[in-house]
Amino acid sequence: MQLYTINTGYFKLDGGAMFGVVPKNIWHKLNPADDNNMIRLAMRCLLIQDGKRLILIDNGIGEKQDEKFFSYYFLHGDDSLEKSLMLHGFSCDDITDVVLSHLHFDHCGGSIKWNSDKTMFQTTFKNACYWVDETHWAESQAPNAREKASFLRDNILPINESGQLRLLKQGELFHSEIDILYSNGHTQSMIHPIIPYKNTKVIYLADVIPTMAHIPTPYVMGYDVRPLDTMVEKQRILKLAVESNYVLFFEHDPFNEACTVHQTEKGIKQNELIKIAEM
Repeated sequence: MQLYTINTGYFKLDGGAMFGVVPKNIWHKLNPADDNNMIRLAMRCLLIQDGKRLILIDNGIGEKQDEKFFSYYFLHGDDSLEKSLMLHGFSCDDITDVVLSHLHFDHCGGSIKWNSDKTMFQTTFKNACYWVDETHWAESQAPNAREKASFLRDNILPINESGQLRLLKQGELFHSEIDILYSNGHTQSMIHPIIPYKNTKVIYLADVIPTMAHIPTPYVMGYDVRPLDTMVEKQRILKLAVESNYVLFFEHDPFNEACTVHQTEKGIKQNELIKIAEM
């Protein structure tokens, strides 16, 4: 099994929303805000090569939305999904499986693209199964008012219409060697693949711990639907990571790709910084 980091670009969100109740004079030192209080965030995905299977976890914001939509999120940088795949010798047509941690637009927008004459949408990965948790899929079809703006129909419905959608029941796996941990604080039934790799395991954190700066328990996003649950889930994941020496893979950290953690007198803290390519 081989892992590749897939960088799909950078965007910006409000720093206060990203750090919730944490005061700005604290979080600003961790990720400085611009004049509009926006902070830089990555959209970092993970590619798993295992025999004939090429499994992509999440795929960024995509390119099909209109200029007004993208103006809210200040997309920048030279990285893209296609460029990052090409860097490792792959194309979108090579992907056999797309695993979506959840269906918020910055995690699944790359799933769908315009056709050549921009008359209809089509799946970006024409040869792939798209894996989504069954409960989370149902939530996206009738979203609560808090999350409704994050579930874009153009990102979601074409997956089902394509016939490529595969719904996972809790307890089912998309790969026999890759376990799944669930969390419900950020959104209902977000999945976190746990991938065995180089004598350890890499856990894909998605939005339960979006950046390394969010490791402390109270550092919870204002976007979370159940922030108290997120705090409990973070403690559970971090305890597991310490006990088993997991590598934490950060989807949104603009500075740090991954790290290990260790127990200190002041709680669980980041330990060694990791790059997947150097493992």
